Amino acid sequence: MRAGRRRQKEARPHQITRAALEVFAQAGFAAARLDDVALRAGVSKGTLYLYFPSKEELFKAVVRAAILPNLLRAERAAARHEGSQAALLGAFLDLIARRIRRSRLSAIPKLVLAEASNFPDLARFYLEAVVDRAMALVAGILRRGIATGEFRPVPVEAAVVSLIGPVLMLALWRHSFAAVAARPLDEPAVLRAHLRLVLDGLRAGSEPGGRAG
Repeated sequence: MRAGRRRQKEARPHQITRAALEVFAQAGFAAARLDDVALRAGVSKGTLYLYFPSKEELFKAVVRAAILPNLLRAERAAARHEGSQAALLGAFLDLIARRIRRSRLSAIPKLVLAEASNFPDLARFYLEAVVDRAMALVAGILRRGIATGEFRPVPVEAAVVSLIGPVLMLALWRHSFAAVAARPLDEPAVLRAHLRLVLDGLRAGSEPGGRAG
């Protein structure tokens, strides 16, 4: 009995963060109510506060539980990767695209952008914990490709923003225009087209557009 209760107690943070992701995705951060999170998680509000003392800390826990493990796996895969950096870049973009299509995680960027001016501490946390790391990962891929001669020299920091921008746009589209658009956006086709354009511009031998960063 004690072992069962211990397992239940250990599972509660995951139950709560999973429920919080659903509530944040539906309501946004400002309008999200901890009562709704507790109800969805099947715990009392008092129990929720035992694990997460504020809504801000709960949001950070959602990011740490739902996003950072994926990012860490991508970083480790990039560190182990041998061979084509173009293939690695394509795999990273595909990973992001699958997360956008198959989970509520794509609601987080829209939530952060919408709430950044009212909750700058949360925006700063997300920037440092997720965005900066993702951009550093992509920058590393580009620099390795340039160093091996696979990619032509490009201004790396600017290229990273150009690479990630359309991916962010897909996440925003899914949680804004998708509900009212006349026809659905073919997200995989958009990502494939984006990757082709990027790789055509990066391949060594294409027209130079700037110095390496």
